[in-house]
Amino acid sequence: MLPELFFTIIILSYLIGSISTAIIICKILNLPDPRTQGSNNPGATNILRIGGKKAAIITLVGDGLKGMIPVLIAHYLDLDTLNITWIIFAAFLGHVYPIFFSFKGGKGVATFLGALLALSYPTGLSFIITWIFVAKVLKISSLSALVATALTPVYFYLITNNLIATYVIISICIWIFYTHQSNIKRLFNNQENKIN
Repeated sequence: MLPELFFTIIILSYLIGSISTAIIICKILNLPDPRTQGSNNPGATNILRIGGKKAAIITLVGDGLKGMIPVLIAHYLDLDTLNITWIIFAAFLGHVYPIFFSFKGGKGVATFLGALLALSYPTGLSFIITWIFVAKVLKISSLSALVATALTPVYFYLITNNLIATYVIISICIWIFYTHQSNIKRLFNNQENKIN
């Protein structure tokens, strides 16, 4: 593949990631800006708090598609796994630092998951199963996401056997822990909200 085309796809992936589903849904449904309510995070969990299940589900699906669509484009262009992981990274960064919304985005879990499902369905499914199991036992959404994120590089490597691509996945997972700094502090202080 020509470098120019690859970098074009990287930029496109970032721009797709920069489309904030949460903010758009809140505007359509006349809900307050999620960056000023609840956890101030434009993600599905905060939308659940301020807009209910319907708005949260739409946000979750939309954020997942932001990761999935660039990967599907990459598959269509027959890119290899390593190049696709960089495309995932670009979409993820777009979600976390959206150019259209003053670089203030969400935490990136749903976008990362959508991308994983498109790149390696078994890895994405393993993430979902881990999240559900931890959520059922401990009933804390953020902790479920963090445990699933921490295990994802292991799942990915065992399934793909691609060590270099796994390093990119590890980098994304470390960034997800960074975006969850406030959640981690609340977990240590036993102040994180539980799932009802």
